[in-house]
Amino acid sequence: MAVIIALINQKGGCAKSTTAVHFAHWLGKLGKRVMLVDADAQRSSSQWCSRMEQAIATQVLQSPDDLLEQLGELAAAVDFLVVDGPAGLSEATRAILMRADLAVVPVQPSGIDLQSAADAVRLIKQAQLVREGKPPAVMFLSRAVKGTKLKDEALGLLGKFSPQFKVLKSVIHQKQAIADSSGQAATVWELSGQPAKEAAREYERLFKEIMGVLP
Repeated sequence: MAVIIALINQKGGCAKSTTAVHFAHWLGKLGKRVMLVDADAQRSSSQWCSRMEQAIATQVLQSPDDLLEQLGELAAAVDFLVVDGPAGLSEATRAILMRADLAVVPVQPSGIDLQSAADAVRLIKQAQLVREGKPPAVMFLSRAVKGTKLKDEALGLLGKFSPQFKVLKSVIHQKQAIADSSGQAATVWELSGQPAKEAAREYERLFKEIMGVLP
């Protein structure tokens, strides 16, 4: 049975889909059998994966019933199921949290995004009440700008969600190479240039940290 890792946040633009695709690709590089489940109405992650030279197996599931019924079935055939959750805290998100082994919440350093994170935390807590503490959840700062006061303030505010929700030390900084990766049907590992290499190192640190907190 696969480990089901769900990336969720109601706020668009937090790099949820970008992180999901890069995570699935990274797991594949490790030799793991991985599938990405696209639960977002825009279907950006599944379309991205289908265009990649080394295509990642994907499945589009968007209704709460399909997610509840099929995530477990899909997990039986792989090592890792990476779920790109929908925008908006819908019933589909609740369904995902009823099946996930770990919830990962990417957060941008802005007031609106931090409020959205609080809403996601509430949904996760509700699932944990039903499932006796599952799924554990982690948060990380995405699309941050180095050396800014906003980044430091955001990290401080995220810390208020702990100890129930672990705030990862890894931070993904905003880089054009990351923004370009989808349009080029690639990940930062396939792109050239120093910014892409730096982004790859940041993702590597993040994903290793996520693997380290798996139950």
